[in-house]
Formats: sequence, structure tokens, C-alpha cells
Amino acid sequence: MPPFTAKLLRIALPALGLGALYLLALHMHAQRDDIRQAAVALTPGCVEKLARYDLRPGEQYASPYVVQRTGAKIALRGYSEEDVRAIQRGCNIINDTQGTLAKDRGRERWHATRFIRGSHASCDHCHQGIGDKQDAAGNRLKGSLGLGASWVQADMYDRFTGLLLPYELRQMQCYINSSNGYKPNIADDVIRDVTAYSRFLSAALDLKIANHYEEQGIDEIAASDTLKQGDDYIRGEAIYKEKCIGCHGAQAFGTFANGQLVAPALAGPNAWNMQSRNYFYYVSTILPGFICRNMPLGQENTLTNQECRDIAYYIGNLPRPAGDKQGPLIALRQQILMSVLPPLVHLTHSDATRSPQAAESVALPESAD
Repeated sequence: MPPFTAKLLRIALPALGLGALYLLALHMHAQRDDIRQAAVALTPGCVEKLARYDLRPGEQYASPYVVQRTGAKIALRGYSEEDVRAIQRGCNIINDTQGTLAKDRGRERWHATRFIRGSHASCDHCHQGIGDKQDAAGNRLKGSLGLGASWVQADMYDRFTGLLLPYELRQMQCYINSSNGYKPNIADDVIRDVTAYSRFLSAALDLKIANHYEEQGIDEIAASDTLKQGDDYIRGEAIYKEKCIGCHGAQAFGTFANGQLVAPALAGPNAWNMQSRNYFYYVSTILPGFICRNMPLGQENTLTNQECRDIAYYIGNLPRPAGDKQGPLIALRQQILMSVLPPLVHLTHSDATRSPQAAESVALPESAD
């Protein structure tokens, strides 16, 4: 090959490769713009939620909730049609992160499951009421992880990282701590739309920046908040079988009915990992606080602090994935435990001692792939 031709090829091939990447980027950006401009098919829960707060495009926005609670009509800056679509998509992601209600789950949920290991995790498992849990009278509930209240916290000190984290970075932490997953990029459309929805909730509920609200975060329960009987596995197992087994299953691997998830996994490959802040041996106060304030559904705040800690201690001893920083040997051990223990436990339970709910949930969990 003549020297001139070889030199030309060395220049042309990289240039063609870069040009192809540029054209691909233009194509993907055009696809994103198409999704952003498309009408949003809301989940049934989001239809009800956003209609209740009267979300619509306009120059001004006045929340019906605020009018009902205070009698005052507070006019705020309104929302454009693009804003409304972003809020609607954010609501859908919170309500149906896995996209089971979507016709095209990747397109309609921004492929949110690429940040999640397993097939159970959804934002509203923790942020119940689609991020806005209230009682029948419309009172926001203590320790219910309200997204609007979380947004108005703005930059919040995180005691685990020692950093001031804005709302977007706290969302990124959620994918690691609650879904055994991966951090999205801070500019990802998933983060963008959930932030838009959370900010809308703060306006609809008339929440003020930097104020404290009881629904912010989890009302953590430490051992010092109990009668100091000590956290007990046996007590926790007994309470779990009485209060939790009907929804989460005999081995806490979650349950399905008619192909729909009834309750998420608390153990096994679809649950949070050993590096999560929900893991009792890592942080012993968060899961008990969540249980006491949010479980059992419809019977919140009926368990004592010690009962919540006992349940959390029991759940913490069930097999689950290793964290990303815990090494291949621990990861292999946990995989073996998650594969071997369920059938062994199933064999040790006679049909006579298993409840009908437990019998439905002894099948091995779905693959996390």
C-alpha cells in the first residue's frame, strides 16, 4: 500500500467512526425528544392522584388540597404542557417503576429497570401513596417518606457519606439502597422526571423549602426507643408469621397473584442487598422505623417499637444478595444460600403447619435477570 494511501486511511477511519457515533447520538436525542413530546398514558393511580391535585397547563396553579385544608387560594406559577408531561412521567415511574402497566415499558419508563437488579423493586414500595401517603382525612403521615417533603429538604447532610446531597443525588442513592441496583447519571431522564413530580407534590401540598415535615424520611427506631429486651430472632419470626406472611410469603420472597406483584421480596435475589441501609446489620434503625410507620398496610402504627425491631432483625437474617463492595466470596456464599435454603425450608414445613398464604409463596423467586 502506498504511504499516502495508508496515511489517508489512518485519518479517514477514525473520522468515519466519530461521524457514525455523532449520527447515532443525534438519532438517540431525536428519540428522547419524541418521547418528551408524546402524550403520556397514566397509570390508574396517577390518573387519580394528579386529578386530585388538578394538574393542568396554565399560567397559574392553585392547589385544591391547600384550598380544602386552609380555605386560602394560593396562586403559584403555572405549568407548561412540557412541565405537565414531565410530572406525569415522573408519577408513572414512582407508581410503576418496572413498567408492568405500560405498553412499552422501556420507552414509557425511560428504561428505569436498567438501574435495578431483580423484578420486584418499585419506588412506591417505600414511597407509598405514589410518594404522598395520607390517611382518609388527608393528613400526611409521619415517617411515610413523602417525596414532596423530601424535595423541600434541598441539600441534606447524609451521615453515611458525610456529604451534603441535593435531591437528585439522594435519588441516585435510592437505587443502591433500596433496589440492589446502580446509580443513574444525575442528568438521566428518570431523575429529571421524578424530580419534576416531587417538586409538583411540594407545590400541591404547600410545602416550604428547608422546613421540617413529619413525613420527611423515616422515623428511625433505635434500641434505646424500646424496653431494651434485645432484638430477638424467634420473636421476630413469630410476629412475621402473624403479621407479614400473608403478603410477603413464607420465606419473604414476595408474592404474586394473577401475574401481578402483591407484595415485594424482603429476602432473596429480588430484595435489597447486604450493603443497603435497609439491611439490619448495616443500619439497625431504618427498617424498624419503616415497619412501624408503614406496615402492615391498613394497620400502620399498631406494632410496638420492639416488635418492629424484632421483625427487622428476623428479616435481616434471611438470605439476600451481597453488596458490590463485599467481594466475590461473600457474593458466592449468598448466591448459594439463596438457592439452597428455600427448598430446604420448604421441605421442613409440613403441609399441616403451613398457612394457605405461605403455601402459595414457597415457589422459588423469579430470576433477577
